[in-house]
Amino acid sequence: MTIATNQAAAGEIAAPLDLLLINSTKSFASRMTPNAAMARFGLSLAKQPITLAERGAGLAKELGDITVGRSNRAPARSDKRFSDPAWTQNPLLHRVEQAYLAASDTVEKLYDDADLEWRDAEKVRFALDNIIEGLAPTNNILLNPLGWKALIDTGGVSAYRGFKAFVRDMASKPRVPAMVEPDAFSVGETVATSKGTVVLKTRMFELIQYAPQTKQVSEVPLLMVPPVINKYYIMDIAPGRSLIENYVASGQQVFAISWRNPKARHRDWGFDEYGKAIIEALDATRTITGADGTNVFATCSGGILAAMVAAHLAAVGQADKINSLSLAVTVLDQNQAGFASSLTSERAAEAAIRQSSAKGYLDGRAMAEMFAWLRPTDLVWRYWVNNYIQGRAPAAFDVLFWNADTTRMTAALHKDMVMMGVGNDLVTPGKATMLGTPVDLGAVECDAYVIGGIADHICPWQATYRSAALLGSKNNRYVLSTSGHIASLVNPPGNPKASFRTAAVDAEVEADEWVKTAEKQSDSWWPDHIQWLAEHGGAEIDAPSALGTAGFEPLAPAPGTYVLEA
Repeated sequence: MTIATNQAAAGEIAAPLDLLLINSTKSFASRMTPNAAMARFGLSLAKQPITLAERGAGLAKELGDITVGRSNRAPARSDKRFSDPAWTQNPLLHRVEQAYLAASDTVEKLYDDADLEWRDAEKVRFALDNIIEGLAPTNNILLNPLGWKALIDTGGVSAYRGFKAFVRDMASKPRVPAMVEPDAFSVGETVATSKGTVVLKTRMFELIQYAPQTKQVSEVPLLMVPPVINKYYIMDIAPGRSLIENYVASGQQVFAISWRNPKARHRDWGFDEYGKAIIEALDATRTITGADGTNVFATCSGGILAAMVAAHLAAVGQADKINSLSLAVTVLDQNQAGFASSLTSERAAEAAIRQSSAKGYLDGRAMAEMFAWLRPTDLVWRYWVNNYIQGRAPAAFDVLFWNADTTRMTAALHKDMVMMGVGNDLVTPGKATMLGTPVDLGAVECDAYVIGGIADHICPWQATYRSAALLGSKNNRYVLSTSGHIASLVNPPGNPKASFRTAAVDAEVEADEWVKTAEKQSDSWWPDHIQWLAEHGGAEIDAPSALGTAGFEPLAPAPGTYVLEA
């Protein structure tokens, strides 16, 4: 498997669902069965007998054409599953391929014919995707020519390797094919390599200050708040592709929170505890740099918490602690926010909460399994073929290594996140609270820079756009990147295929209208954000000659110790 293939898969990798983490607590069989939604799907089709008959007759006719070799059915150019010449040149395999594609196309048409309500549509779509893609002949060890070629080339060793890999992967969660070998990278040596030091260590997090790389730096520091699931170093993934490296090189004074991987004894850490932690990091950053305020850049679930903290600070008269707020792939408005939102129901939420409460946490490995099945072709079956049928080790790719480096979510935070999502609480001022104060996102008046990914299946860009409109700033800038959930973050300049659209946010303009008028620019959004940060960075001052300050002395070199805890 090539690096390019792994990069494509990484584009579909999602930082874990920061809201409605419900399905991860269910069994595999329960997740794959949409129950009432599938029943309504069948009922809808049953009410259209003529349509059903037409679809069935059309499939039967095409299968007849395939049998006698008259069909022109071929996979889409983007479908790489059937790229081996044997699928075209071998008459039997070619007919198997065409029959599968014809049947899949018929199922897709029946799905459209059903015209389901959006929640049912999302659930049925998930089930059908997994059924259709799981039944692909490329996944069949007896049919896939790649397996036979590997068997011949290795003298049978590929079968042993594949079986060994299968046993290893199925022995423990997440029970999906490994996308990267567990020893492919080393944290602090080949990933998370930016120079810096831990200047504050608490029960919940370490605060890392990064060494300046320029003689002059912006007066206002930049605090990076990562998601509360998965480890922080997606923001410092590798030299040349590291957000932190990029900001430091541009003259920013960069600090980053590295969350502790919680255990059962930390079950009570919820919104308020994480909110206190962010404020503690803000205060430490301001003390170390001497700045009055801090620019905050937060991602995914970290963005939800940062926005709630900003609302709390506004409510208690301390809004100036946050000079500006940047949010990446963050959903604050959960209305029709994709598959995760479609799972929302109080009954399902309560069941999920009971599960995590019993353990004290939600296991990141269970979430990793759930996320893999959201994109089965890219994140499951591609590696099934590579690892098991061909008996090959997956190529080393740092983003996939990070994705496999899972963490837990405390029971209290899981409950808070799920219940907030069920009620879509952040849309209504005062419905949610942070540290005892009602959350009103409209009171967050600092300038905001919000980033979404057009191919993001976890945090749909329309939802992130609506979320930007909730903030009270008159200078909200929305940026739409041509990438998925993680690829929109790990998006260094120099990619000729990359581009982004940007314009101010208008609460009166719907997302689909906004995108028609937004200015399109080539390459990455990173330089645009650097310019925006420079405009919010105050004066240029001499870079500090040492890291930390009195009371915040250096404790350990970056990436710290919490990031290494399993």
